[in-house]
Amino acid sequence: MDENANYQSDFLKTGVRPKLRIAQLAPLYERVPPKLYGGTERVVSYITEELVRRGHDVTLFASGDSKTAAKLWPGCEQALRLTGKPQMGTYLQLPMLSDLYENARDRYDIVHSHIDYWSFPFARLADVPTVATMHGRLDIEELMPIYRRYRDVPLVSISNAQRRPLPFANWVATVYHGLPRNLLTPSYGPGQYLAFLGRISPEKRPDLAIEVAMRSGIPLKIAAKVDVTDRDYFEASIKPRLTPPHVEYIGEISEAEKSDFLGNARALMFPIDWPEPFGLAIIESMACGTPVIARPCGSVPELLEHGVTGIIGDTVEDLVAAVRQVESLSRVECRRQFEQRFTVECMVDRYEEVYQKLIARARLPRAANGRKAVG
Repeated sequence: MDENANYQSDFLKTGVRPKLRIAQLAPLYERVPPKLYGGTERVVSYITEELVRRGHDVTLFASGDSKTAAKLWPGCEQALRLTGKPQMGTYLQLPMLSDLYENARDRYDIVHSHIDYWSFPFARLADVPTVATMHGRLDIEELMPIYRRYRDVPLVSISNAQRRPLPFANWVATVYHGLPRNLLTPSYGPGQYLAFLGRISPEKRPDLAIEVAMRSGIPLKIAAKVDVTDRDYFEASIKPRLTPPHVEYIGEISEAEKSDFLGNARALMFPIDWPEPFGLAIIESMACGTPVIARPCGSVPELLEHGVTGIIGDTVEDLVAAVRQVESLSRVECRRQFEQRFTVECMVDRYEEVYQKLIARARLPRAANGRKAVG
């Protein structure tokens, strides 16, 4: 018998999904949603608001300055990057976790964690099922003892590529990120420049984007934040190569500015040099109708269709050639693939399936033998 059968019987009879009590657990580093950069917190916001719109009873554990239609349970007064004490985010997660898991069985049907491995011990001990979406890279050797110790905790990957370092983990689904359908407005005219969006860091390779722009003769606009840890890299490797208007750094931009920035670009440059779990900038660009030029690292081959929504190349020469070819790609098709694959509705449909599966798995063994199965 399918373990979901009992739990989903009402849905099968009525076509209405059961209303769930869901706890969403967000990092405290940025508010939800973030004012500027903050991919994880943005995704948490999109999930939370769509779940509320669908009628679920959602509690968001996040910084107190977060904005949400869900019930907000503040883990601190203000997002910690804004206070100048980002390292406190790690410590303050512990009392927030205690607040969440005390009497969790009476309050929630499921807990959805977005704070990596910090929820694992609580998930192991709690009666309420927990699923953790892993938002970062997983190939850090020092963390392997943690992942092996808690290998039964249900995990969601944000790309299939992200799973490779942890083949032994309890992966229950891959759920691609999604954006609100009308968040970004597509532009179907020819682009005037190359765009780089996100964060200045060595693994993002903005230096390669500059090199490609210089060789191809197409202007490059860089809209990105510079973290404190990457300030030296920016000063030494990027700032000396800025030559406005050909190579221009415009700093961080808001959500409201992205449609113009990406929509007016010939292509988004995504020349990463690390196993990117999910390139949120890629689907933002597709939403604007703008193709992507990227290197084949991490999730890139899963998100882009080579020759359709972008061009994937490895070397600088490949990327320079891609700049010449990219204008032949259909901007209408880029937007169409975004709408088919990467909207909030697509993402939350998948998460609802995950929730139902884990709730059913937790409930049926209790009914059968009075105890909860692990994992």
